[in-house]
Amino acid sequence: MTHPAILTAAAAAADEGYDLAFIPPEGVLVALGFTMVLTFMALIMTRRLTPMVALILVPTAFGLFAGAGLGLGDMIIDAITSMAPTAALLMFAIMYFGIMIDVGLFDPLIRVITRVLKDDPAKVVLGTAVLAAVVSLDGDGSTTFIITTSAMLPIYLRLGMSPVVLTCVAGLMNGTMNIVPWGGPTVRAASALGLQPTDVFVPMLPSLAAGIVVSLTFAWFLGLSERRRLAGSIDTSRLGGGDGVLGGPKLFRGADPRPGALATLRTGNVVTVRGRKPVPAAQWVEERDTAMADTMLDPNRATLRPRLVWVNLALTLVVMVLLVLDLFPLAYVFMVGAALALVINFPKLKQQADEIVAHAPSIVGVVSMVLAAGVLVGVLNGTGMVAAMASWVTEVIPSQLGPHLAVITGVLSIPFTFFMSNDAFYFGILPILAESAATYGIEPVEMARASITGQPVHLQSPLVPAILLLVSLANVNLGDHHKKVLWRASIVSLVMLAVAVLVGVVPFAA
Repeated sequence: MTHPAILTAAAAAADEGYDLAFIPPEGVLVALGFTMVLTFMALIMTRRLTPMVALILVPTAFGLFAGAGLGLGDMIIDAITSMAPTAALLMFAIMYFGIMIDVGLFDPLIRVITRVLKDDPAKVVLGTAVLAAVVSLDGDGSTTFIITTSAMLPIYLRLGMSPVVLTCVAGLMNGTMNIVPWGGPTVRAASALGLQPTDVFVPMLPSLAAGIVVSLTFAWFLGLSERRRLAGSIDTSRLGGGDGVLGGPKLFRGADPRPGALATLRTGNVVTVRGRKPVPAAQWVEERDTAMADTMLDPNRATLRPRLVWVNLALTLVVMVLLVLDLFPLAYVFMVGAALALVINFPKLKQQADEIVAHAPSIVGVVSMVLAAGVLVGVLNGTGMVAAMASWVTEVIPSQLGPHLAVITGVLSIPFTFFMSNDAFYFGILPILAESAATYGIEPVEMARASITGQPVHLQSPLVPAILLLVSLANVNLGDHHKKVLWRASIVSLVMLAVAVLVGVVPFAA
């Protein structure tokens, strides 16, 4: 017998004008749905296919098996149409922050940080956290890690501080900031559930603030620990010598005592570590997973606009205020912001064209993934798979736990997003949980908010190319990084979830 939820989904599909070839039994739809999700997850986690290709081909095949027939195209186009604002947001947010990095908006901050920190390890670690948090506003982990490492690693090595502390703090801050609406998880959660990223993110600001405070607290105590460990052993005169090598012995096995990452002009260049062979950036990161994988703060880059730093800062502050106030659609805010940034900093037509082209590879990789997600979302919804799977999950979960599905989703997001990619979790698992939660009166937007609280842990996953870039530039063993960061990241995630429950944006019980 076909479940009423499936009949409802089929009726809705007919109302939408989808030409379904046939309606499979409930058990078949459940099996097809879970098999499709598992196939998609397996293909992208084993790197057999890129997320974009898997998002297109796998749902297409399973949609035909599920009886979508000639209605397949319509249901997919409808889903893509709902994702167009999200794609526009990603495109122009990446372009805007890429322009701000190119013109040198963050350069003065780096100079101030390195000037005021001096030789106090506690201040150095706290400064690392602040720098990583600010640069994380571009929504890209690789950019944050490259900038933070190139600015701070020389100081760590000069003072004999542990580079593992640098990777821990940078990873914590970037993971916490990763829920910004132009970052990956919030966009994915919103796209998967047909929501606006602003509706997911803005109510989570108290959780974000709590996560930042906890991360900064961890950074401060890590800095105090380094201060105690190095008490009486810091000697600034050790920096020097004609060869630039520290006079004392190396405190960390394999560490290069000379300044770390050599800055290069962004887009298409190499990351070079002094004293070591040049390493192509593409060897460590994948372009589809990062906005600006090869960005470095070259102090002599041609795109610098030092005389316009205050204008660019004011423009950025206006954009951020409009983001919080939600007076205009977020995509439109970044569209206007990017256009103004181009006109202000690059008045000539050729300069504007060159700057747009410089960011095109990053934009195409991210936006194409979001639009391709429309195929998966369209097939899941249009064929009734989500309804069937949610019905099955609802029957499996003990009834006494059903009203707590939002909190359960938040807790599950911690291990799930560590052991699988964001694509697999948000496009494969979250829609099922959200549909199940709806039967208990839990809104999809509440499920989306809960689902992004696991990001501090997710960013430490070896499945995230950016973290491989971070430990490589800092010459840190990934296992050592995990020993120091994972329990701290788990606490940050749980605190963010707890604050969301306390302020009422994620229900503890329906």
